[in-house]
Parts: sequence; structure tokens; C-alpha cells
Amino acid sequence: MSSEPAPESTLPYPPLHKDKKFVVLSDWDGTITNYDSNDYMTDNLGFGREKRREGNMEILSGRTTFRDAFREMLESVVKNGHTFDECKEVLKKNIKLDTGFKDFYRYCKENDIPVIIVSSGMAPLIRAVLSNLIGEEDAQEIEIISNDVDVKSDGTWEIKYRHPTSGFGHDKSQAILPYRLLPNPPTLFFFGDGVSDMSAARHADVLFVKIKPDGENDLAAYCRREAIPHIEFTDFGGALGVVRSVVNGERGVEEVLQAGKA
Repeated sequence: MSSEPAPESTLPYPPLHKDKKFVVLSDWDGTITNYDSNDYMTDNLGFGREKRREGNMEILSGRTTFRDAFREMLESVVKNGHTFDECKEVLKKNIKLDTGFKDFYRYCKENDIPVIIVSSGMAPLIRAVLSNLIGEEDAQEIEIISNDVDVKSDGTWEIKYRHPTSGFGHDKSQAILPYRLLPNPPTLFFFGDGVSDMSAARHADVLFVKIKPDGENDLAAYCRREAIPHIEFTDFGGALGVVRSVVNGERGVEEVLQAGKA
């Protein structure tokens, strides 16, 4: 566990699931969805993919923070005159679910395993897209730990970071570490894909890292560089088999991590 003090949160956290044996925490953009919604906005409504990728490489190398690079990406969308409501509608039309997520979520629901979205995106955008993709009822059941947004009277908007003093803006480890202090902590599965997930990478029992065909596999690069054990997966259908084997007691955490792939 990190010895550094936890950054102060400007936003509340949901209660811990103290009586569960297993808990799933997952990044949203590019992990549960087929495309990162903030990347989509930046690429199509902001300063474009090339400059965004330059920013991601700066984050990965440690030359800048996710918080600062991400804010710059979103500011480019606002500077081009796109309102928050417009962005919401664009994303609802263009962002799709990972092909295996509905079955994965159904399995977790049937087996009393909470699924919590832990995102560096903004809650209103996540709720809008999630409701559009899985229906209002299921969307309201899924807990979301994320950043928020400040929409101003003139129509401009900016991200409201959960942890503004952290270089991550939202330090995702803070959604995981409190579970470690429980008398009987659950087995924690974490799913991620990119630079926003670096803060969480060392802290889950089983880390799943999504490998995407577009080659933007920044979390995988980080985990390989830092020798962080993880399981590479391409969709939640493949990941479900691994999770099920752990839940059923067929395989242990170390065994599935040693396999390295879903």
C-alpha cells in the first residue's frame, strides 16, 4: 500500500461493499466502451488525434501529468465552440459497448458481484452514454466514481477533478485502497486500458489490461515497463472466463496472473 497521504477528494465516494467476496472495478472509456469518449471528442471536436497522442506519450514518459494534459485536451473542445450538451449527443451516437460487457455484467449481477465504474471522465457523460447502451435501470444500478463537470452560464464548460491536487486529477487507487483495510477484504478485479489507469495498476488483486486494435495500448506498455503482473484481454467475453474460474475456486489469483492472457 502506498505510504503517501491520500489526496483530498472534492466529490463523495459510495459506501464500500464490506460483505462481498469479489468486487469488480473498471475504467469506462476504451475499456467498457469501444472508444474513449474523451479521445473521441478531442480527435473530432478538439485539436485532433496527433496532438492528443503526443500528450499521452508525455504522460507515459512522466514529462507531464494526466491532469494537465487531459484538461488541455478538453479545453480544445470548448475553444472550438462545442457545448456540453452537444458533446453528450455526439457521444451517444458514436460510442458503443465492448461486445462482451452485457454478458459480463449479467454474470456479476447474478453472482452478487458489484461492478463499479472508476473513470477519469465526467459523470454526466458516462451516465448519458451508459443509459443509452444498457438501459436506464441497469445504468442507475452501476456505481460511478469519476470526475464531474462545471457548466457555466455562457455555455462553456470545464472538468471538475475529483482530486485536483493529484497529478492524476482522479487518483483511481483511492477507489481500491480502502478495501485493503477491511477485516475481510474482497478479491478485487480491476479493468483498464490507458494512462488514466496507471494510478490503479499496482493495487488490484487481478489487473486486466485491454489490448485494442488501434495500437493505443498505453497501460499495457506501462505495466510491461514497470513489471506489474496483469492479464491482457481483448473483450469482456474473454475476461469473463477468467473471473468465473476465480469466483468458482477453480484457479487462484496467482495462477491466472501467471497465464497473462484471457
